[in-house]
Amino acid sequence: MSPHKLYLYNSLSRQKEVFEPIHPPHVGLYVCGPTVYGDAHLGHARPAITFDLLFRMLGHLGYKVRYVRNITDVGHLENDADAGEDKIAKKARLEQLEPMEVVQHFTTRYHQNMQDLNVLPPSIEPRASGHIMEQQQVIQRILDAGYAYVSNGSVYFDLALYAQNHPYGKLSGRVLDDLMATTRELDGQEEKRHPFDFALWKKAMPEHIMRWPSPWSEGFPGWHLECTAMSTKYLGEMFDIHGGGMDLLFPHHECEIAQSTAALGKESVRYWMHNNMITINGQKMGKSLGNFITLEELFTGKHPLLEKAYSPMAIRFFILQAHYRSTVDFSNEALQASEKGLTRLMEGIRTLNRITPSATGTAALEGFESDCYQALCDDLNSPVVIALLFDGLRHINAAFNGQGSLSASDLEMLRRVYHTFVFDILGLRDEQAGDNHGELLEYLIGYLLDIRQEAKAAKDYATSDKIRKKLSELGVDIKDRKDGADWSFRSAAQ
Repeated sequence: MSPHKLYLYNSLSRQKEVFEPIHPPHVGLYVCGPTVYGDAHLGHARPAITFDLLFRMLGHLGYKVRYVRNITDVGHLENDADAGEDKIAKKARLEQLEPMEVVQHFTTRYHQNMQDLNVLPPSIEPRASGHIMEQQQVIQRILDAGYAYVSNGSVYFDLALYAQNHPYGKLSGRVLDDLMATTRELDGQEEKRHPFDFALWKKAMPEHIMRWPSPWSEGFPGWHLECTAMSTKYLGEMFDIHGGGMDLLFPHHECEIAQSTAALGKESVRYWMHNNMITINGQKMGKSLGNFITLEELFTGKHPLLEKAYSPMAIRFFILQAHYRSTVDFSNEALQASEKGLTRLMEGIRTLNRITPSATGTAALEGFESDCYQALCDDLNSPVVIALLFDGLRHINAAFNGQGSLSASDLEMLRRVYHTFVFDILGLRDEQAGDNHGELLEYLIGYLLDIRQEAKAAKDYATSDKIRKKLSELGVDIKDRKDGADWSFRSAAQ
């Protein structure tokens, strides 16, 4: 295990806490995944990248992580409550498809987007529709405990009764009195005892496509129920971390706490983590508001708000440049700045790999590696570690340009740090060099330069100039030295 202590902000206590897993070195991590009724947008990318960073960091620190990220494919109604049409069923009706055709199509596209963003797949990716039995078992336990009631074939959670015996609103700070004052009656909700009670099971109307048999009616589960059922099935009745976007804090995660407490007699989650929103012109980006930009549109540039296409790594870097608990406002200027910053970082790493060590070093690098660890162990402070990595580029470029030097130990440390933090933990890729062919490309360029050096030594200047010209056409700049040559990829700005 790593000696570094990891501090995480717990939404439950509203403060940073030392992370202490329930059963070390094993860690249970559950994250709310997408409702797959449309293409993933920039707002979906943020939780995926945030908890990918956490997954990678936990693994790097030596923990054995079981990462569960669900797919919502039933029960999520249009207004995020208990009214309206199921989002996937509505899409299926409009497109004249089977609901599971819609699910499969957009799940496949979501997985491709995640692969493009270099988001690691979870350990388990359960679907709500594949866990109807487990959800019904949770409902029965809540009924047996007296915290739910059956009404006209639907089952509702009795929130007023629950609040008499358990604190409600731990995450959001919303107390039941406020909820009673602000919750309005919805059409068709007369069967509830209180308008703020939420559905555990809904009786299906004749036109409802997705339905399953149950002791109460032929129907479908409520949206909040799936995460309670699937998280405890795969991670146990008590697990370490539950994550998701801040928009899920209320009502979704508050309902999860109430459900697990009612069904199990205890809360299931030790640490709650929430990433903040991506905004556009100060307003939350999302499908319900119609102001979203899909990831595919970002990658192709085909959206009225986009000035150009942006690569997946530029998007990932854009998101990592802000702390996960802060808001990020979309703009072309911000994306282009991220693109330039990413290019500079990758050029620096390529330069680092071409430096020859000196007998002594001039760079002051004491504590550089530990500072990088301290930043990410401080609640995943990715913007601070990125700033440290950019600061390190000064020493790299100075050594490459002959204005400084790096000892063998400094060089070894820098290569280890940049590979660990940039590629392994931040999950960035060098898109210019290519995922699988970067080392081969560097080898081939070096081989050509060796041939060129031999040609120069033999005074075969025609061959020497031909190699230099060809490499220049391919975007490789060469800087001759007395005993050889250094090379670098030409930046897009040049």
